[in-house]
Amino acid sequence: VLPCGQILAEHLSVPSVFFLRLIPCGLDSEASLCPNPSSYVPRIFTDLTDHMNFFQRVKNLIFDIPNFFLCDFLFQPYAKLASEFLQRDVTVADLLRKASIWLMRLDFVLDYPRPLMPNMIFIGGMNCAHKK
Repeated sequence: VLPCGQILAEHLSVPSVFFLRLIPCGLDSEASLCPNPSSYVPRIFTDLTDHMNFFQRVKNLIFDIPNFFLCDFLFQPYAKLASEFLQRDVTVADLLRKASIWLMRLDFVLDYPRPLMPNMIFIGGMNCAHKK
C-alpha cells in the first residue's frame, strides 16, 4: 500500500481507481468515509461477530487502539513525501479520499459485511477455479 501512484495522480490531476483489499489500519474505511465504529464492526483477528456483548466490544476497541499509533508511524514517510512533492500539507488519508472509484474485492464469507459508499463498486471476492 504505497501511495506513490496516488501522489502522482494528485499532482497530474488525473482520476484514480483503487483496486485494493484491506489497507492496513482501516485506512480504506477512513478515506472513503465509510462508517466503521469500533463498538459495532469487528476488527481483524478478534474472531468476533456483529453480535457482541459489552466485554467483547471492549476487546474490539482494545484491538483497534494500536492502529492509531501504527498508522501514523507507518504512513508518515509517505505523508512527508506527498507534502514535499505537492508543496502543501497532506496526509495519506487525504490522498486516498480523492479516489474516483474504489473497486472493492471483498468476500463476505471471509470479511465482515460493511456499508459501501456510492463510489465503491463491489466486484466479488475469491475466485475458485478447479485446477487441472
